[in-house]
Amino acid sequence: MSQRTPLSAIALVSPVQLMIGGIIFLPAIYVFWLSLNQSSFGQAASFVGFANYAKVLGDPYFWKALLNTVIVVAVVVHVELLLGLGMALFFASGVPFRPLLLAIVLAPYAVSEVSAVVMWRFLFEPDVGMMSRLLMSLGLPPIEWAVNPGHGLAMVSLLSIWLHLPFSFIILYAARLSISSDLYEAAAIDGASPWTSFRRVTLPLLMPALLIAALFRYIFAFRLFSEVWLMTGGGPARSTEVMAVYLYLEAFRYNAFGPAAATGWLLVLASLLLALLYLRRLYREMFGKHA
Repeated sequence: MSQRTPLSAIALVSPVQLMIGGIIFLPAIYVFWLSLNQSSFGQAASFVGFANYAKVLGDPYFWKALLNTVIVVAVVVHVELLLGLGMALFFASGVPFRPLLLAIVLAPYAVSEVSAVVMWRFLFEPDVGMMSRLLMSLGLPPIEWAVNPGHGLAMVSLLSIWLHLPFSFIILYAARLSISSDLYEAAAIDGASPWTSFRRVTLPLLMPALLIAALFRYIFAFRLFSEVWLMTGGGPARSTEVMAVYLYLEAFRYNAFGPAAATGWLLVLASLLLALLYLRRLYREMFGKHA
């Protein structure tokens, strides 16, 4: 027979549930209602059904922003995971001066995005930037991020990797430290090479942490805004827009609240779908025998 939850327990958790409902669910419901209406500053909302979704999906700038988002997210997340995994294995191997190196690696996560963009704009300024001069001294062309869309997206990707790499690294490093050294000793006794130990011991045990890091970074990267807006502003000619910048422009430059709200819900649905796929994979990795 199931035991009923006491009223005291419900009373203790109800404030948190009310706060979550007030901060997350009520605004989400309002945005969904707004996506079904035509609205702007000083204009009463008028119901238009799914016309805003049709308008957004028929806008070529939306598809350009979506393509840019997919490219940036794919590059940023996978490069971050590879670098984070390599750094986690490197630190776990017993590198000297580990506390100092850890502080250096984690330092970018303490830098605000605005400060980071200002610093990178100065370093990669095509004419006088220190990094641009270094590239030219090596016989390479500078990164013309302000006028070349490809260079702009590459610059945004590099900046995002630099800013958020500590997040992926710390998850993978903690997971690597949790693996018992007895497993590696047993693998060495069985004659396993370092590469075999990595494939057969390290990688399978790190897979849940890899999936969790990938899930969070995919969701956060889909919401990428500050780096693009402060670095290129979506230019030139809206060629470096990502989804969050497209939503911002629709809402606050073109005062189209309905299409902006529809774009927001499309982002929510894409994030939920991605989260569902990764959570299913994570469940199978952790509870495969019973899935």
